[in-house]
Amino acid sequence: MTQDRELQRVISVMITAGFQVSERFSMRPRSFDLIASRGATLIVIKVVSHIDSVGEEVARDLSLIAKYLGAIPMIIGERARDSDLERGAVYIRYGIYAISIATLYDYFVEKIPPLVYASPGGLYVNIDGSALRDLREHRNMSLGELGQVLGVSRRTISKYESGMGTTLDIAVRIEEFFNDGVVMAIDLLERALEKEKAAEQEEETVPIRFLEQIGMELHALRRSPFQLLMTYNGETILTAYGTAQKTVKRASLIGNISQVTRTHAMCVLTDYTKQKKIGKTLVIGEQALTRIEHGSDLLRLVSDS
Repeated sequence: MTQDRELQRVISVMITAGFQVSERFSMRPRSFDLIASRGATLIVIKVVSHIDSVGEEVARDLSLIAKYLGAIPMIIGERARDSDLERGAVYIRYGIYAISIATLYDYFVEKIPPLVYASPGGLYVNIDGSALRDLREHRNMSLGELGQVLGVSRRTISKYESGMGTTLDIAVRIEEFFNDGVVMAIDLLERALEKEKAAEQEEETVPIRFLEQIGMELHALRRSPFQLLMTYNGETILTAYGTAQKTVKRASLIGNISQVTRTHAMCVLTDYTKQKKIGKTLVIGEQALTRIEHGSDLLRLVSDS
């Protein structure tokens, strides 16, 4: 399946699930392909054929964008290593959940959460440790006795009851023995546990750093349609920076993304001296920006329709 078709399927699933979906970001390089919102839920989505193609730099941008938008980063793909992604299974790439389109559909449309996560060595599940302890104690079994039934050590049973995951085989044996469920579903709207080390946050070269003097907080990105996430008094401005030829064509897209994410949009041009609005996006010359004295003044400019 081509990536374009895969992306269209993802968009279809999210719309079916009641999400508002941003325009696609087709320029390269890109750390995400679209953003979807439904009520208070916001998801930053990267669509790839092979999830192993998502490197640290892309993961870093995805995580940073999600952090400052109050969103969940998510990778949607078809394959990992040499096999297809399992339906109902969750993979983790640099601390970000990665799933198949089928799993995406099950979770958001059918309301069926995944139960399984992939880790080196195979597929695993999370155990409800409290439920397992209650079942064991109800049978008046010691840790060692249950361990003998399952073919594991007493210490391993103790770890299960403390929340350690286990293999599918062990989980099935537990549930068959007690005739009760102990496997916990995975909530894709919670941030992934760092089963893999998340990309390190490195110090970036930040353009228009002078805005920090008026109270703006700047966060640089590497592979996004906007180079900066700018925050002030709880408000966020998606900001692109560069020459008019390279930057103005991003104005409409950034404005669309700002509407979906309930933020603001701005393009700062190095070869422009005035200011205007393109849709919801403020387009302003860098020199004009230096004359702004307070962060509230800049926020007023980007807020005005």
